Amino acid sequence: MITTLLARDRLLAVSALAFAALFVGLAAVAPFDDTLITGVNRWIKPMKFAISIAIFLATIAWFTPEISPARPRARRLITRTMVVTMAIEIVCIVGQAARGTTSHFNERTALDGAIFSLMGIAITINTVAVAAMLWALRRDTPPARAGYLWGVRLGLALFVVGSLLGFVIVANRGHSVPGPDGGVGLPFVNWAIDQGDLRVAHFVGLHALQALPLLGAALDRSAAAPATRTGVLAAAAALWLTVVGVTLALALSGRPLLAL
Repeated sequence: MITTLLARDRLLAVSALAFAALFVGLAAVAPFDDTLITGVNRWIKPMKFAISIAIFLATIAWFTPEISPARPRARRLITRTMVVTMAIEIVCIVGQAARGTTSHFNERTALDGAIFSLMGIAITINTVAVAAMLWALRRDTPPARAGYLWGVRLGLALFVVGSLLGFVIVANRGHSVPGPDGGVGLPFVNWAIDQGDLRVAHFVGLHALQALPLLGAALDRSAAAPATRTGVLAAAAALWLTVVGVTLALALSGRPLLAL
């Protein structure tokens, strides 16, 4: 798979491997550091972002051959923008963890506020780059690949929706509802178990990027007609969006995911 990713988009693939290596390095350091930030080991959050970004960049690397050949400059701009913005994001998060403080919603000092603002700008630009990739994708849909291609399109669209939920978290000044961040949470992901957590809907929206293309690829191996496959994909995307809405409403009402 790594060989295929490198052939599809070398920059994104190498970057994804670098973030995966960072995750391994942080995981090796964490057991020997007992410093806590909001009640958890300070390297947990950088670990989560490192592996999440690795998966994101690897997924985009897999999709880039579907960008229209007529838009080579757009492809270069999109992929380079993603790498740069994700590098900015992880440097800020790891740097703040190394300083023993939070990265998000931290405006205790001018430096902390500037770092948080920089992260917000970077993630906004990355969301625009994903939307631009959706625009730059090939327009034709070969019948044999109808499920996969519509899975890519719908996955990118729902990823943008999931990204926009980040602005809901920012407007709330935290991911927890109604109390402050840092309460009791599920292992590793730390989603709150005693109150609402906006990160759940954010997570579900983002990972449509992997789920829908995989479903589409599986449908393409079936004997179903192209119209049937695209119909199933549309229904799956609608269901996925419904789950995003339900988990968002659950969090906004102050109820944890376990309330389901």
